[in-house]
Amino acid sequence: MASITKQLQQDDVTNLLTLLHEAVPITGSIISGTYGDDTLALGTNIKNYGHARFQSVYDYPYLSASSNHIFDVSVGIATSSAHIAATQSVEKSGIYNQMAQTLMGYDATGSIQAFDLDGDLSTGGDKVKEAFFINFSRLLYKDEIKKGSFAMTFMTGAYSSSYMSGGSNWTINDSGSATSFKVNSPAGEYGILKDAVAPNRARGLLFYQAGIAVLSGTAPAFAAMSASNDLALGGDTFVDFLTGSSITASCDALRHRIYNISFNNTIELNSSVYFCRVKHNEFNYSSNPTYMNASKIVVKDVKKNAPVSYITGIELMSADGAVLARAKLSEPLKNSSDQELAMRVRLDY
Repeated sequence: MASITKQLQQDDVTNLLTLLHEAVPITGSIISGTYGDDTLALGTNIKNYGHARFQSVYDYPYLSASSNHIFDVSVGIATSSAHIAATQSVEKSGIYNQMAQTLMGYDATGSIQAFDLDGDLSTGGDKVKEAFFINFSRLLYKDEIKKGSFAMTFMTGAYSSSYMSGGSNWTINDSGSATSFKVNSPAGEYGILKDAVAPNRARGLLFYQAGIAVLSGTAPAFAAMSASNDLALGGDTFVDFLTGSSITASCDALRHRIYNISFNNTIELNSSVYFCRVKHNEFNYSSNPTYMNASKIVVKDVKKNAPVSYITGIELMSADGAVLARAKLSEPLKNSSDQELAMRVRLDY
């Protein structure tokens, strides 16, 4: 324990931000609910609720103590949509308004702003009026989804087929969003989900800090595909089964076609670094009882030698003397009058 304290100066402290990333692969077998069987029957890792407004997907049967929540999926339709007279229209319009006011905010008139496929809210643009919402668990995306890392692949086979059979792969991603993301959302930054084959076609939006993907059902998004090759219920188009089925049935249909989802999450590691500098004439004494023996400093061999101490730890204290943090050295550090020391203490949070 040192016998004195020293006040840190402004230039003794610096702050750092480090971004850590993890790859998050989500396979279609988990999403489709094939723990129970390989049909559209409810899987034991897919949870429906009595309110029938969304589904939850888990990585294991949701009654298991070791299961983890992956994401929620739901359907929303704007009141301005031509398809508002749909099954569960009240619930679907309520979900759309809730998501839109949270993610897009309000315009100058106080009206909820619709999702816009080009992200330019000052113009008419292609408004998303029918959509699926995939809300990822914070456990997966952490502080945010890494921009430019998101990809979602669908199978376009028949509705009654396994998620792995029939049709071909069709992928949307946020390629290029690392440098061209939008910032006009109250929920943070978002990117445009594009067709991997035709990147000029917007298919939805991805809100990075909120961890929410919005998949559009309006042209030129999913509905631009032919009915025979679309995410179809029988021979219907995307918008048909989006509006003509219950939320639960629509979520089942979407999940059954997801081949995989992949992205990198982001963990923001904030750090404060304290440079604790010891001059040659500082901290050269200790109040440890073993430092003295019969009124003599035991670490001195010759009486005229300068005192020597060993630093074993550092305490960061408030102005009133309260200990805020304590760091221990891996081994005692010799401090003598012929040298100066600089120790670096890093606090992560």
